[in-house]
Amino acid sequence: MKQNATEKSFPTTDAEWDSLIADAPDAVDDQECPYDPNDPEAVAAFWKNAVITKGGGPAAVREALEKRRQGERGPQKTPTKIPVTIRLDQHVLEHFKASGKGWQTRLNQALVDLVSKDHAA
Repeated sequence: MKQNATEKSFPTTDAEWDSLIADAPDAVDDQECPYDPNDPEAVAAFWKNAVITKGGGPAAVREALEKRRQGERGPQKTPTKIPVTIRLDQHVLEHFKASGKGWQTRLNQALVDLVSKDHAA
């Protein structure tokens, strides 16, 4: 990528963002551009780790970035799991918690495997 590609400072107000968006070209013909905006695969790869915000604007972007840095996940596009309260034997809970971070996912997978075995039988 080009060094010092622009002398302008990063936009800080909604008006500056709106102005930049309005002035953006429809197509880019630059060999040093990180991706061709007309190539869907390149665009998807470039934006893979993008932070999606609701409401937009610099304040929303800063807040979303801070949440990501703290490890907070965003909402699921299509919720696939349902929060429940469940009572487990102490030794079962200790077994899964002892395996470290992600124990709830592993407990869920163990239950998925059990249900799959029941359906296969």
